[in-house]
Amino acid sequence: MLIKKRISISYFLRFIRWDLLAIACYALLAGTFDHYGILADVKIPLAVTAFTGTVLSLLLAFRTSQSYERWWEARVVWGAIVNDSRSLIRQVKNFMPNTPEGLAVTIDFARRQGIWCFTLSESLRKCEHSTKVKDYFAAKGEDSANKPNRILDHHAEALAQAAERFGLNPNKQVQIDNTIVKLCDSMGKCERIKNTVFPNAYSVLIHCLIYVLMTMLPFGLEDQSKLVEISLTIIVPALFIAIEQTAILMQDPFENRPTDTPMTTLSKSIENTLLEMVGQPPANKIEPPTKYYVM
Repeated sequence: MLIKKRISISYFLRFIRWDLLAIACYALLAGTFDHYGILADVKIPLAVTAFTGTVLSLLLAFRTSQSYERWWEARVVWGAIVNDSRSLIRQVKNFMPNTPEGLAVTIDFARRQGIWCFTLSESLRKCEHSTKVKDYFAAKGEDSANKPNRILDHHAEALAQAAERFGLNPNKQVQIDNTIVKLCDSMGKCERIKNTVFPNAYSVLIHCLIYVLMTMLPFGLEDQSKLVEISLTIIVPALFIAIEQTAILMQDPFENRPTDTPMTTLSKSIENTLLEMVGQPPANKIEPPTKYYVM
């Protein structure tokens, strides 16, 4: 996630540099045809160009709105994961007997829930799992295609064993199980956002309209200054491209990029909080950010 006080303009420019280069080349070509050749006498009313720009603006507004909605939903889901993780450990801590055996079960839940957060974030980003996740499954002597879901199974199995072992009140068992179900719902929402591809037709249509606008713009401007004409033909489409690329960056919040939901930072914070709740030392040292984003 980008940090408000540290925003890298260079990162964004690197992201759109090839689009800017294509726009500049096409603008020079369109400006050349406007002044030389058989199209030199063609004039397109500026109102037609303005209409095209208005249509393009409406499409970009919708595109940006939908992309931000996906990004914000991802952040809301992870906010729910933070809350439900705390609720889970609080319930287990209060419902288990106040004995060394009950405390051991609570600590086991806290550590497993912390690992679940890391497992989910790494699975969504499709990157290699961290050492703590690998060690967890190695200790279990098993593997799974959907590791976060398997850890929730471990939660449910541990809850059933504790209920039988300590004679847990069925109502209390149901409350803990409902919190596990909420975590499963949040996991499913993240997977839906990750696996649902944003319709590519919007990008194709927007790009086509941008190049149509670039084609028409030189023929609707005054020919008194070629430099100003070509500059405007580059700057105006470049602004539209920048808006579209901003939407593209936001539409996929789990792609291991600076604009991502900060799942790793959240996972570290969750794990530390859960361990603190059960009287254990923190497992992660959270350093102040040194870059313009946190992951």
